[in-house]
Amino acid sequence: MQHTSPPTDTPTIPATTPADPPGVQLVHDLLLHVPAFRGAYESHVFRQGGVLPHVFFWDVVQGTVRSFLADEAAPDWRRTLDFLEERSSRGDSAVDEVIVTSFLGDLPSPQEPGHGIVRQLGPVMSAKFLRIRPGG
Repeated sequence: MQHTSPPTDTPTIPATTPADPPGVQLVHDLLLHVPAFRGAYESHVFRQGGVLPHVFFWDVVQGTVRSFLADEAAPDWRRTLDFLEERSSRGDSAVDEVIVTSFLGDLPSPQEPGHGIVRQLGPVMSAKFLRIRPGG
C-alpha cells in the first residue's frame, strides 16, 4: 500500500479547538465560508507566526473591497458580507470587536474607491457602522 500526501493545491482549513479565542475561531470560520481567503490566511500566518484576527482582517477588507470593485479574482464580497452579518447578529462581544474595529472601521471613506460597499451592509452591520462612523 502506497501512502501519498494530499495535493498541495487542496486548501485545508485549520483545526480549531474550544480553547481558541473567539477572534481566531471567527477567522477559521470565515475560511470555511469563503475559502478564497486561504492564500491571504497562509501568508498572514507565515508573516505573523500565528493568527492575529485584527491584523488578518485588514486583508479581508482589502479583498472584499477589491471584489466589490469588480476584481473577479478576489474573494466574493457578497459571501463575506453575508458571513459577517450573520456573525454580527449573534451578540458575541469578542467577535463584534473584531468585525467592528477591524472590518467596518477599515472600510473605505466616502472619498475612496469602494465606499459604495457600505450601502450593501446588512441591517446589523449597517447599524454598527453608523455608530462608529456616522459620517460614512
